Amino acid sequence: MPLIPYICTTCGVQYPPSATPPLACKICEDDRQYVNPKGQSWITLAGLNQQYKNKIEQVAPNLYAIYTKSAFGIGQRAHLLITPGGNVLWDCISNIDQKTIAEVNKLGGIKAIALSHPHYFTTIVEWSKAFGNAPVYINALDEEWLCRRDASLHLWEKQEITLWDDIKLICSGGHFPGGSVLYSPQNDGLLLVGDVIQVSPDLKSVSFMYSYPNLIPLSKKDILQIQQSVSHLKYQAMYGAFGRYILKGAMAVMDFSVSRYLRIFEA
Repeated sequence: MPLIPYICTTCGVQYPPSATPPLACKICEDDRQYVNPKGQSWITLAGLNQQYKNKIEQVAPNLYAIYTKSAFGIGQRAHLLITPGGNVLWDCISNIDQKTIAEVNKLGGIKAIALSHPHYFTTIVEWSKAFGNAPVYINALDEEWLCRRDASLHLWEKQEITLWDDIKLICSGGHFPGGSVLYSPQNDGLLLVGDVIQVSPDLKSVSFMYSYPNLIPLSKKDILQIQQSVSHLKYQAMYGAFGRYILKGAMAVMDFSVSRYLRIFEA
């Protein structure tokens, strides 16, 4: 029987090639995620390509969102940051096809991929291979959640590392121990945050959760840790994983949101 790298339909994470689908998805069985009430189910990348299409749109100077229509899995967006030293793909979506690869190559390709946390590990090995085995940066604190391994995966261990053009990966913790954000000085400073910091629908506040689908909040200690991890940075904009963006005054929004949480904790 052919070996197939099956993809969980609920979280979108791909597993190593196997003759039959895995019995369970360890990402979904964790209490930060959930198993579909209808039961665990799987899909192949070929099946994804047939049923779904990706869209790429510019959301700011030198920044593009890549997402699947209609939504698959968690429904997050990846973001392609264009820089003089090479492009960074921040977070991943499960669906990758030849049209997407061609469009990304027109924008300069991908020099490296960086992930915020395990829920967006998706088909990272497929994305890396499609762009010349681009290195994939994952914080080492989240290594246990890797469902499919490859030589392209690079586990970083420091609180903060610099890639190029002063692009930084910062371990903020919270949602997962290795939960990370990306900082770039472009456009007067920006943060790509996944949902380690969740941009709220009002675009005037952010939220911090241990589990979003199961509505489990973070502790005061974890929220203060996230705030401290980015307190040394200067940034105007913040880009979340679900198409919600704060384009100005993001630092003030961050401080306001943390203060609001602390008032509730102390009530």
